[in-house]
Amino acid sequence: MLAIALIVFRETLEAALFIGIVAAAMRGIAGRSGWLALGVGAGIGGSLLIATLAGEIAQLAEGIGQDLLNALILGVAFVMLAWHVISASRHGMQAAGQARQLGQSAHDGHGTPWSLIVAVALAVLREGAETVLFVTGLTAGSNSAGPPSWFDLVSATLLGLSTGSATGIALYLGLSRIPIRQLFSVTNTLVLLLAAAMASQLARALNQAGLLPSLVSPIWNTAQWIPMDSALGTVLHAVVGYDAQPSGMQVAFYAGAAVLILSGMRLLRPPARRPIAAQA
Repeated sequence: MLAIALIVFRETLEAALFIGIVAAAMRGIAGRSGWLALGVGAGIGGSLLIATLAGEIAQLAEGIGQDLLNALILGVAFVMLAWHVISASRHGMQAAGQARQLGQSAHDGHGTPWSLIVAVALAVLREGAETVLFVTGLTAGSNSAGPPSWFDLVSATLLGLSTGSATGIALYLGLSRIPIRQLFSVTNTLVLLLAAAMASQLARALNQAGLLPSLVSPIWNTAQWIPMDSALGTVLHAVVGYDAQPSGMQVAFYAGAAVLILSGMRLLRPPARRPIAAQA
């Protein structure tokens, strides 16, 4: 079942890339593996619960319950990511030249990474729920040959999980090679792009629920060059929120989120210290 493997790969890759970026952003924080495991575990549990209740959720609010739930998840994830980036501009950037200061901050109780953990849980929850729902829909809509066997279903799922996870691990290993001095800037930029992508997807979910206009739809179309279901399109969508055919509202939310976060970073960034000679 190649279609199932591709679906699982796509959703797993998005979650794995997200986790890889967050893991790099948490480099130096004591107990990082445990924090990440907590977020991933909570996300998996939540996605299974949502998948189980999918039928009831979809019927809520006159049939737009699923879109409203997606919007809620994306909204909370955006707030968590935005808060992390803005907060890091005040605290984390001061540690750019000291490899262990962030870890010491967490040890002292000032750097507990709850915002990132919640964002990880929500990302895994969303991708996991989508995986279950997509695969269930695909198998239910099989042709007269009948649904796939359990062996084919498990094999395709494992293939998608392994390849998607491997790609996310490769990204994390690449980020881990960046010196600690530059790591904060790189990961903060990536997390900022993730937050803007969440805002864009939030606009799409609200538009599908009929709560927001699309403005211009699509505002551009790059599907012929980078299709959404291609390997490059999948990676760009997961990392920077690429959409081959976005609406005007999605672009507005993306740009607005980026400007909001950058403005917050600028406002909360500690002033640069003047050299002692200059002060004298």
